[in-house]
Amino acid sequence: MKTKNLLLASSLVISASLALSFFAYPYLPSEIASHWSANGEVNGTMGKFWESAFMPILMFFLAVLLLWIPTIDPKKENVASFRKYYDGTIIGILVFLLYVHTITLAWNLGYRFDMTKAVVLPISLLWYLLGVILPKIKQNWFMGIRTPWTLENEKVWNDTHIFAGKLFRYSALVSLLGFLFPSYLFFFVLIPIIFSALASVVYSYYSFKKI
Repeated sequence: MKTKNLLLASSLVISASLALSFFAYPYLPSEIASHWSANGEVNGTMGKFWESAFMPILMFFLAVLLLWIPTIDPKKENVASFRKYYDGTIIGILVFLLYVHTITLAWNLGYRFDMTKAVVLPISLLWYLLGVILPKIKQNWFMGIRTPWTLENEKVWNDTHIFAGKLFRYSALVSLLGFLFPSYLFFFVLIPIIFSALASVVYSYYSFKKI
């Protein structure tokens, strides 16, 4: 993706979050729900100004950070080789945050639905997207499974990211079980991805030792 197209796409997603906050603001209660338990019950609130402003601000600074990182990476030539996947990750994360912002505002405007089930599919899609992208990533200092062993050896890096990509895709499928067992959402959505990340680190060590 060309830089100007990435900037345009990022700006549109962030602008959409601002527009949602602007139009919803007059109709929101002074204290609005900002956090839900695994059972779908509200267990955290925030003043409507900060809740309305938080996500657009977060999205803006996250986009700036992710756009800036490739310019300072010592291996920026490697980043260029998978830049379209990197850019896709940026847009995917921003769209995910826009979705979370949308359903949060909708819930506080009086639309009632199971919040835990509402986030299962997008989280699963995000995990799957990362699983697809990980094998495409070349050695760099900011993105991917960065261990002493992957950064030391290119083959270890490549093997580890192929392995991690499979685990992340499997984690995405497991997380869909959160639809069936919302009370165990934490277990199905977070535990597999934490395991995948840790297993990838261990795999990188053993892959290095085999060289």
